[in-house]
Amino acid sequence: MINLFRKFTPANLAFLIAIAVILCIGAFIHLPRAFHPLLFEPSISSLLDNFDDFTLTPKSNVIITLVITIGQALFLNRIVDNHNLLGKPTFLPALMYVTTASLLLPFLALTPTLICNFFLIWMIDKLLKTYHRKEVKSTLFDLGMLVAVGTLFYFPFIVMFPLLWIALIIFRPFDWREWVAGLLGFVVIYFLLGIIYLWNDQLAAYYAIWKPLTHAFPTSFNIDLYDYWVLLPLALVLILFLNTLRENFYKSIVHVRKSFQLLFFMFLFGAASFYLKADTPDFHFLLCAPPISIYMAYYFNFAKLRWFYEGVYTILLLTILYFQLF
Repeated sequence: MINLFRKFTPANLAFLIAIAVILCIGAFIHLPRAFHPLLFEPSISSLLDNFDDFTLTPKSNVIITLVITIGQALFLNRIVDNHNLLGKPTFLPALMYVTTASLLLPFLALTPTLICNFFLIWMIDKLLKTYHRKEVKSTLFDLGMLVAVGTLFYFPFIVMFPLLWIALIIFRPFDWREWVAGLLGFVVIYFLLGIIYLWNDQLAAYYAIWKPLTHAFPTSFNIDLYDYWVLLPLALVLILFLNTLRENFYKSIVHVRKSFQLLFFMFLFGAASFYLKADTPDFHFLLCAPPISIYMAYYFNFAKLRWFYEGVYTILLLTILYFQLF
């Protein structure tokens, strides 16, 4: 399977779709009686007339999620290939994204984090481009706007804003104009949003948007460990990735080394931002899928023992299906 996706051939698209469908079997079997998608923050939904009446059949919810996930996988694959992060064009990033986006059953539904992953993948492309360009102020302005728009769907996405400044530290010499450009892009969206709230006489709801920033970081967690046993094979792949990265780190070009450092912060912020939601939904961690997918693709692209890396991926696949079905 892995050896097949190491090659960049059109036929792999059919195999990718087939694997994505297989990984959705659990969602089709455990369909809820009804599904009401919550695609925006509650304070934003109050501005949208009749949005609360929007419903989907459970089956159409899974199908739409499947199509979006495949689209995001191909989008991410194109970005990784364009920036040559793996050294050659492959279909591995798309395969790994489809896999990680199916780890937990809550991932297989139309959720705000699934929508935000479009913005996150787009951000990866724009952030990596800042390394080569002479003028990036307009790019940083666009990135600030992307983060702001993402927070309208899922407020914890705001933690991706410091990622802009971290990218500047990693990729660029200091220029205060570039640091301010991203902030201006963010402010523009919320300034316009504030005008809309004021127009609708809902300023109290506008101020409520920022309330999650006052939440204290939790000191205790209520976790059902059984639901997360599926993460053990994923943890194994990430450990193998770290070893592969250690072996190849100084053999890679500077841009690739810096890119992996940036992706680490993206993963870190995505995981740590759970505290901005009072009751953290499981689908929150879907925000970690893009950077993890690239890390996994890197390992499987450079792994040498075919029986071993094929076996590791097979175990991951079977584990996901087991916990979905049982």
